[in-house]
Amino acid sequence: MRVYVPATTTVLRTLVDGGRLPAPQTVFAVTPQLRDFYALSDAGADTEELEYAALLAAARASLRLLDLDPFAARRRVVLAADVPDAAVTPMDDPHVERGAARVQHEIGLEDVASAHVDDAEAEEDVRAAVAVVLEADLGSEDAQFVVDQAEGHELGWYATQEIGPALQLL
Repeated sequence: MRVYVPATTTVLRTLVDGGRLPAPQTVFAVTPQLRDFYALSDAGADTEELEYAALLAAARASLRLLDLDPFAARRRVVLAADVPDAAVTPMDDPHVERGAARVQHEIGLEDVASAHVDDAEAEEDVRAAVAVVLEADLGSEDAQFVVDQAEGHELGWYATQEIGPALQLL
């Protein structure tokens, strides 16, 4: 199953240096809850659109991780990885985002299909969003506006073999 792992540049460095991310991991995927939500709200959502929704949810979670990691570059990072279906357990809780799941399987560099990382132009907006993302989660419209500015930046796509060289530029 394809999962989207919210990360930071620190996590990305750990993956490149150690070759693995330990289990368990919170990830985002096309879960039954995500599929049901889009079936109700947008009958035309296909698998690609659902995967993009899961990637965006992971990017939002990356903002929350950046709030906890002062040493990471102020860029959102999401890893797209393929893990065994049986290792993924959707979180069936109305208080968590649709698509949220737990992976009970370490994620190796060989499992990663791609990395998605903000470019330098996004850093100022991401820095501002990190400062208010929790307020946005609690319903602040002003904070949500700031988070929306960061989320307006498209994540760059990196193939697995490009992750190491990309880290050197961050």
